[in-house]
Amino acid sequence: MLPDQGTLESGLTMIAMCKQETGDIWHAHFGAAAIAGYFFAKENGLSDLALRSLTDQSEAMIKKHLRTPAILKANGCTVRQAESAILEALEPTIDRLHWVGHNAIYAAVSLLALHELGGWGSEENIDGICELLRAFENTVPGRSWLGFTASEVRRLGPDEADRFPKVKDARQLSEFILNEVAQFKTIYRAEAHHDLIGHMLTFSHALNILSDLGHESLFRRGLLPLFTLIKVLRRSHHLLPGDAIRLDSPVDRLPLKKAERAAALPTEPAYWAADLGRYDWDFGHSFKFAFSFYNHLNRSPQDKEGAVENFRYLVHG
Repeated sequence: MLPDQGTLESGLTMIAMCKQETGDIWHAHFGAAAIAGYFFAKENGLSDLALRSLTDQSEAMIKKHLRTPAILKANGCTVRQAESAILEALEPTIDRLHWVGHNAIYAAVSLLALHELGGWGSEENIDGICELLRAFENTVPGRSWLGFTASEVRRLGPDEADRFPKVKDARQLSEFILNEVAQFKTIYRAEAHHDLIGHMLTFSHALNILSDLGHESLFRRGLLPLFTLIKVLRRSHHLLPGDAIRLDSPVDRLPLKKAERAAALPTEPAYWAADLGRYDWDFGHSFKFAFSFYNHLNRSPQDKEGAVENFRYLVHG
């Protein structure tokens, strides 16, 4: 039993129509989530029960958030044409951290879906995706941080004291990311913490997708902004309840609350049987974080117990 490719068409439609429908960049989250759910199911050998429950969740999310009918795949634009346009639109922003990597995330999942479908949409539809990517130019690194302000993050860069590994390929990046996830002593349910850790997963996964598709230059160039995000997160590896926290965020408030531990993981039916819609699928992250984390796990042969345990604090379940 395989996931329905109509999910990909709906996901691409939400990404392509995001700017036109909302004037903003965030509704595309749900399109990326729909695509993530499809590939998570495809890559992880789910039981029939888990797949049915995931499909029900995905369909409910799409029904709620798809604002216009899904654009069908056979509509005149080849994969090569679409890919060339999307990469050109991503090019100006790949070297800097913009909204914790969503420029790369939207581009990568769109390309993944386009390749899976063998083409989709018209030139106008693809330009909708490109318009979304171009909207990231001159944007902030993100809005919520622990230990830094957004302007300080903008000026950050790796140095020798960070001891970042020399990442040469996707497997090495996944191993590095899983090791970073395992280092947190406490994970707080806050945009400035669990959300950033989750986007460390999705941003790095997006770079791996670009590498998988043969775009090695973009993969290498994207490491610098990714390492900037990781450098910020390392400040909170050993943060414990009661420690003094410098918080810069328009949405988070002190004291931060520790995230709850999910009883079920996304490979288990119970995760998808929960009422994820109650949380609006965590703005799509119920699918996105699962897809990226397990893709990293599947690439890495190293011990993963610490990363898996901490991942339970990044998702509802």
